Amino acid sequence: MFIGIDVGTGSARAGVFDATGALLGHAKRDIAIFREPGAIVEQSSNDIWRAVSAAVREAVALAGIDAKQVEGIGFDATCSLVVLGPGGAPLPVGPSGDPERNIVVWMDHRAGAEAREINAAGHPVLRYVGGAISPEMQTPKLLWLARNMPETFAEASAFLDLADFLTWKASGSLARSTCTLTCKWTYLAHEARWDESYFRQIGLGALADEGFARIGRQVVPGGTALGTGLTPEAARDLGLSPGIAVAAGLIDAHAGGVGTVGARGGAGDPASRMAYVFGTSACTLSPTPGPAFVPGVWGPYFSAMVPGLWLNEGGQSAAGAAIDHLVRHHPAAANAETAARAAGLSLSAWASARAAEAGGAAALPGLVGGIHVVPEFLGNRAPFADPHARALIAGLGMESGEDGLVALYLAGMSGLGYGLRQIAAALGHKGVATQTIVASGGAGASPLVRQILADATGLPIAATTSPEPVLLGSAILAAVAAGRFPDIATAMPAMSELGAIHEPSAETKAWHDKRFAAFEALQAAGRAIRDA
Repeated sequence: MFIGIDVGTGSARAGVFDATGALLGHAKRDIAIFREPGAIVEQSSNDIWRAVSAAVREAVALAGIDAKQVEGIGFDATCSLVVLGPGGAPLPVGPSGDPERNIVVWMDHRAGAEAREINAAGHPVLRYVGGAISPEMQTPKLLWLARNMPETFAEASAFLDLADFLTWKASGSLARSTCTLTCKWTYLAHEARWDESYFRQIGLGALADEGFARIGRQVVPGGTALGTGLTPEAARDLGLSPGIAVAAGLIDAHAGGVGTVGARGGAGDPASRMAYVFGTSACTLSPTPGPAFVPGVWGPYFSAMVPGLWLNEGGQSAAGAAIDHLVRHHPAAANAETAARAAGLSLSAWASARAAEAGGAAALPGLVGGIHVVPEFLGNRAPFADPHARALIAGLGMESGEDGLVALYLAGMSGLGYGLRQIAAALGHKGVATQTIVASGGAGASPLVRQILADATGLPIAATTSPEPVLLGSAILAAVAAGRFPDIATAMPAMSELGAIHEPSAETKAWHDKRFAAFEALQAAGRAIRDA
């Protein structure tokens, strides 16, 4: 048995899988989020570890297995920055001064000015992050800490991506994942080095002076067995056996990619599949045999998801969160939320169910009417790399009933599909073909959402048979680390299988094409207004 552990923005989840990829039991625990003015979003590494421990124990119990049957564990997590002091003690990272709040969450945009400054300097290393650094990445955040909290920066013994913190907590190893460092820290995996001149240019020369000891000297691919396995202390916390394999982890979206893009079955070449991991944010992951430089799309990253392959990473800074935020603006939201709670659903899931009852994706032209939404509440991650973009809504009337809320939901979901269409087109212009998009994550489990995305993009949208493909991706890492499979490429088709495939509808193609043109016109208008 193998356990996959996924730490998202709002919860920690654990799933127990067998060697065929069958899910035997899974559990979830919420984690705390602290917000302050100035785009500050923080979490606690101690709180997250407590949630992970509880979720693992419950998942094993629900699976009905003996904990001694578990041979390995794998982690994935958001690309949040964890700051540890001497002995692994947490250090404060924000104005609260609370050491328990020692994580700068991925969505924290406090380092926007630092990101703009880094981009203006134009160091060649930025070629490998799509041409522009994002405030979601770690070097702008480190620069913010060095300038605004110099005591924390100086006292820190280690700066880690959240997935690397979790593997350190489990194994005692400070080895970092190729995935985390390459995608979020500017590590050049294809050359197996940090670029010292970049750190000196941006004002982080102190990290270069110490030989990058605090951000990672040992860098290993995801799925590598770390240290001597699970430490006795971590084993007590998790309720597992000491010494079992602990796999080097991945960013959460990349675990979703491992759980989906290499799945057996389906038409077309697996090398032309794009993973679309649809959670609070959304991430697109396109593996390629060679590097492809796509402006506005992060990468190319070497060995960041599947060892030996390059990766282009796009996505949307707010996806599920954008739709939740959008529908709460509607006058009918309060009444609809009461109905949703009574049905045991979120507001967005309730709107989706209402839309399905009203005819689903085929009925969108009549259900949506003249409402248009560009749901870029947290900027455009790709293909414009514009963190300052904001959402635009056109065509609102005085409708205040629940049908109007459903229309707004569907217009927002279509907008996410049009953004995905732009990313696929940008990749295609640089020779990265997308024949099929494999969706995973919360909203990606909905057949209605998958059909809307297929119609909006004009591309087939597939799903795997696993109900938890992100957890499965981390379990695949665990199985590789435990020696059940020789590598990730072998493990993916052995443990994952494609299921339903939604083809784009010919009946709504012309309608979606016109709305896509309107979507791009709204984006352009938003940029023009901002520039003025």
